[in-house]
Amino acid sequence: MTEQTKPTWRVDVAGLPVDLPIVPIKPDFAISLLMVIDAGVAFGAHIGRALAERLAPLQPDVVVGAATLGIPVAIEVSRHLGLDRYVILQKSPKIHLGDALVQSITSITSKGEQQLLLDRAAVPLLAGKRVVVVDDVVATGSSLAGSLALVRAAGAEVAGIGVILTEAHDWELVLGADAALVTALGHIPQFRPGAQGWEPIPATL
Repeated sequence: MTEQTKPTWRVDVAGLPVDLPIVPIKPDFAISLLMVIDAGVAFGAHIGRALAERLAPLQPDVVVGAATLGIPVAIEVSRHLGLDRYVILQKSPKIHLGDALVQSITSITSKGEQQLLLDRAAVPLLAGKRVVVVDDVVATGSSLAGSLALVRAAGAEVAGIGVILTEAHDWELVLGADAALVTALGHIPQFRPGAQGWEPIPATL
């Protein structure tokens, strides 16, 4: 690796090799960053098709995703499942969300505590339905746990969880029994400084 070359990590995403930039979070800790909103239309179609194939046997009625990076995942999975409606959990307190159902979450790529909000107008779309919850990457598991809590509070049955990538393994403990519901298209480790630059932390592989 030269000084001009930014370090990357190659991950297989359902048969598609993708080079992700390694981004330091702290001086001694880094992650490989997937920005699905910047990955292009073809990538969106690829992950939507691949996740839909894995989730279709669960016979979901509705797909739920969390803003912001879960939005294109929810749209593409819905499209490839042949579903028209999907539900997005918001993170911004917009004017129409004054009486929304709320769940606090944290994220490895965001500072501080955030809130997930479910518009009460979307509750009838979820109540009594089989739902799959989708996202881009699960790392800490907090965002997914919050999504599951809101979906269940709306009266839905969580049939499965679909993510593009799992990152390390902290999410398994946070999700508990729900970790068994997770279907992923690939896995990424976390990184620490090594003799040749950033190297994977063995326990996160």
